[in-house]
Amino acid sequence: MKEKMIESLLEYPIITAIKDEIDLAKCLTSDSKVVFILYGDICNIGNIIKTVKSAGKIAIVHIDLIAGLSNSEVSVEYMVANTDLDGIISTKFNLIKAAKDRGLITIQRIFMIDSLALKNINRHLNRDEIDFIEVLPGVMPKIIKKITNTTNIPIIAGGLVSDNEDAIAALNAGAIAISTSAEGLWS
Repeated sequence: MKEKMIESLLEYPIITAIKDEIDLAKCLTSDSKVVFILYGDICNIGNIIKTVKSAGKIAIVHIDLIAGLSNSEVSVEYMVANTDLDGIISTKFNLIKAAKDRGLITIQRIFMIDSLALKNINRHLNRDEIDFIEVLPGVMPKIIKKITNTTNIPIIAGGLVSDNEDAIAALNAGAIAISTSAEGLWS
């Protein structure tokens, strides 16, 4: 499944990041092949995923943001048993590991808030359980370049990417894709 996502991102490197039902409806007709689902709860997440997948898109759920789930590995088990998701995003390595063990695409989300965060990123890199690293904010081409020079894990730039200039700068710095809720970049 990771290979299918990479192929999709090479074809169109913008990932739609959806935060509500309005975004869900709009993403279905976007050019983007990958959707990051950043909202929902244990009652409606299955239907959200089903809607995304019915449009032929890859459904990646930010599991930390789904109401009713915990930080425990059982949350991943619940999602696998009750939905048809393709992968997860999380800041929590235990959830990334649980998802990888169940054959899901895994995206480790990392916030680059200061030089200490950049220094500590090495403990996240080159782990077999991580398929992609999402770096936030994504408007730091210099930092993205440093990270891509230290790992073979594909980098996704997310957060605060709001226009073509931001997207192009991140892609030129080595990011494989951009995740954005800026609808103007979706097509």
